[in-house]
Amino acid sequence: MYQAKENRYEHMKYLRCGKSGILLPRVALGLWHNFGSVDRFENMKEMLFEAFDQGITHFDLANNYGPVYGSAEENFGRIMESDLRPYRDELIISTKAGYDMWPGPYGDHGSRKYLMASIDQSLKRMKLDYVDIFYHHRPDTDTPLEETMGALSDIIKQGKALYVGISNYHAEELKKAAEILKKNGTPLLITQPNYNMLERWVEKDGLLDAAEECGSGVICFSPLAQGILTDRYLNGIPADSRAARNHFLHSDSITQEKLDMIRKLNEIAGERGQSLAEMALCWVLRKDRVTTVLIGASRKEQISNNVKIVDHLDFTEEELARIEAVFTKR
Repeated sequence: MYQAKENRYEHMKYLRCGKSGILLPRVALGLWHNFGSVDRFENMKEMLFEAFDQGITHFDLANNYGPVYGSAEENFGRIMESDLRPYRDELIISTKAGYDMWPGPYGDHGSRKYLMASIDQSLKRMKLDYVDIFYHHRPDTDTPLEETMGALSDIIKQGKALYVGISNYHAEELKKAAEILKKNGTPLLITQPNYNMLERWVEKDGLLDAAEECGSGVICFSPLAQGILTDRYLNGIPADSRAARNHFLHSDSITQEKLDMIRKLNEIAGERGQSLAEMALCWVLRKDRVTTVLIGASRKEQISNNVKIVDHLDFTEEELARIEAVFTKR
């Protein structure tokens, strides 16, 4: 059976999540890719163990992560049962519901029926009594926000989750959700947007300001823009890359203009003594406005490399200006 390293908390940095009592690691591990039924189980174990040994205490899932739907939770549950159970109280485990999960009108969106059924299914798959954070995965304009937030609040009160999160919500939606949750006695712990150097809607939308105003933490997914902000595409699109084989990232989205930009960013990263991926992660966490950056991985070495960023999160004003110049000169 796996035994965690005794020094696992010596290197990782932690930041308080909004106005809560929870400290989150600056780097968290997402199980969106590479934990499904088509992936190698032993590799999943190696990545989870490496993450925890590096001080990553937060593992992020969703009901339909796979493929197939539910398989990431099932695989995580197997590993929880066989190896991670002794460390349950040291872990922050989150899952979500809000996208397509099962056939018919009740397996999608934000109804009370869907959310209540989904949390029960997720707990069964992951072999857990509760999750630490349960998210509504995306806004649903066809369901009253009071119904969705009310269901999340009741899930907390039933002990099936400890905290409420929302994902893909914009600033005004976040404020309304937080207000309803506060009235229900279940404050909004955290919001999860897509944010990286190439995807800046968070800045234009004022989401970070809204989260701070509401006392919510922020955890960002796709901080590497599905791998574009790495050295993977500096010389074109490899045949085995995500852009070549994954429907979440299309090869035609990697334009010559983007390639030119990432090459310039790679030069700045090199001068900082970092890889492009490391600098991109640090950039999201700059000035502590984002609590945690959510990484994905296909092998354990990527995790050990990415956690090194916690020692070099600072930027000079000159570096930030040079990074911005890469985008403003387009």
